[in-house]
Amino acid sequence: MEGDRFPHVVLHRGVEGTLSTESPLSVRVHSECMTGDVFASQRCDCGEQLHNALKHFKQHGGMLIYLRQEGRGIGLVEKLKAYNLQDEGLNTYEANAAMGHGEDERQYSDAVEILTHYKVKSVRLLTNNPEKEQALRKAGVDVAERIPLRGTETADNADYLRAKKEITGHLF
Repeated sequence: MEGDRFPHVVLHRGVEGTLSTESPLSVRVHSECMTGDVFASQRCDCGEQLHNALKHFKQHGGMLIYLRQEGRGIGLVEKLKAYNLQDEGLNTYEANAAMGHGEDERQYSDAVEILTHYKVKSVRLLTNNPEKEQALRKAGVDVAERIPLRGTETADNADYLRAKKEITGHLF
């Protein structure tokens, strides 16, 4: 992690002095989505999930782990190419595969390393992604609770949300 050109980012609010306690800490492991997080793209629910997590932390405290793995781990340029394939009818996973990538190349070992660094042993994980929850559990992090991040389904993101639910079992 250290020395990376584009390092992961950790923000925490209202948790000073409590990071290493045994009590579960609210945590959002968020993969970078420049189009959604910065440019408010309506093609996905990423920006809305990020903002909902930040609202949760404002009320309850917690930690945001912002992982620099854009486009399900394929990078921004490749993600924009995948958008063109999505415009032709492929879903987000099919588009990645059609370009020679895995459907989802993200990994969560850096998030586990960050949690270990801060001595966080138990989390209340803000996610809809069962793979993220399983990855943390497999690495020995106690996921005491999964907190869904409710988003708004729109005409622009309905197919994207459907693919997430049907292909990777996202829990909305």
